[in-house]
Parts: sequence; C-alpha cells; structure tokens
Amino acid sequence: MFEMNFETARHNMIEQQIRPWNVIDPVALDALEAIPRENFVTEKLKKSAFSDVELPIGHNQVMLSPKIEAKILQTVQLQKTDNVLEIGTGSGYMTALLAYLAKQVCSVEIHEELSLDAQEKLSAEGFENISFIIDDTSEDSEHKIAQHGPYDVIILTGSVAQLPERFKQNLKTGGRLFAVIGTAPTMEATLITRVSDNQYSYEALFETEIPELENMPKNDQFKL
Repeated sequence: MFEMNFETARHNMIEQQIRPWNVIDPVALDALEAIPRENFVTEKLKKSAFSDVELPIGHNQVMLSPKIEAKILQTVQLQKTDNVLEIGTGSGYMTALLAYLAKQVCSVEIHEELSLDAQEKLSAEGFENISFIIDDTSEDSEHKIAQHGPYDVIILTGSVAQLPERFKQNLKTGGRLFAVIGTAPTMEATLITRVSDNQYSYEALFETEIPELENMPKNDQFKL
C-alpha cells in the first residue's frame, strides 16, 4: 500500500502552489513548513490535505486552500510580540500558524464541536498560547472579544459583506486586520491598518471568494 510522505507533500505544496502565488516571505514559509497540515483534517482527507482546494470540516465549514492561508500570513507580517484575534477557528490549522508566529492568539468559533476538536488538536501539537471563545461574533459577544484585546492583528477566516466597525475598533494603533469583503462572486481580500484613533488605511490585495462568516450583517442591514 502506498504510504504518503507528509513532509515531502508539505514541501511540494509550498514549492508548487504557494511560492508561484508570490508568497515569498521566509517567516510565513517557515510556519507553513513547520506546522503539520495533515493533523488538522480527518483521516480520510489526510492525502488531500496539501491539495489546492478547500476541504470540508463539518457544519458546512471548510479549511481554506493553502495559498489563501499563506497569503494571509504574508500580508499581516506577524511578530513574536503580537496579540492576535482570529474570527473562525475552523479546523485549527490557521490558529496553529498564528500561534507559531505570535505571542498570543484568541480564537473565536461559533460551532462548539469545531472549537473543541480544534482545541484537542492544538493541545496535541503543544500550543499553550491560545485562548478560545465559543460564540458568534455579534455585538452581544463583543465584551468577550474585547477582554483579550486590543489586538496587533485581527484575521477573519470567512468573508463579510461589509466589515463591522467593532473589529476595527479592537485594533491597536498600527494594528493590521485581514478580511475578505464583498458578496459572491465579487469579493476582495483587504488589509486594513489602524493609523490613529480615528483613521484607517485600506489596501486592496487580490480578488477571491471564500465562504462567509455566519451571523454577519448583510449589505442592506448597514446604514450608509
């Protein structure tokens, strides 16, 4: 029976998918090489863990494709002193990448089963710098998120029609926020940096399409 060499598969993923997508930051590439992606999928999906596709993880949720995760890492430029907020724990793989590179990570997941499964996997990998919140990211849960902040980096692992202000307000000055903003089929990966108390800069990065975060307001629920 064919036995997959996961280290070789992980290396090939980086060389054949991620570098060609202009991800060249050595810090991001080191994290992708170090974290065993195959440990964050089900047994039957292990051989697909390095494919250039989204993988189902239950509850109609997915693990993002490797190149999107790599782009996120390269974009936010994590430092060892950073306090990070992740919206959407999912499989826990992105959480692991963030925890590998940052000082502290707070990860929020709406589905209890996904959060508990990710917690078990991350514990098995030896991570001790992660706090978990099982809740949605509505305004009602704002106090839970704020108590771990403010944050140097915030990452939304699902898309939003428009970005709620409360996420930006949890950024430190100089903090970076990655979000995919828009509605299918028109979504844009965006980097938002808090310049001062009341000013933010916006950088359009690339067009993409990923599943939306649950319980997020639609366009017509925002007042212009």
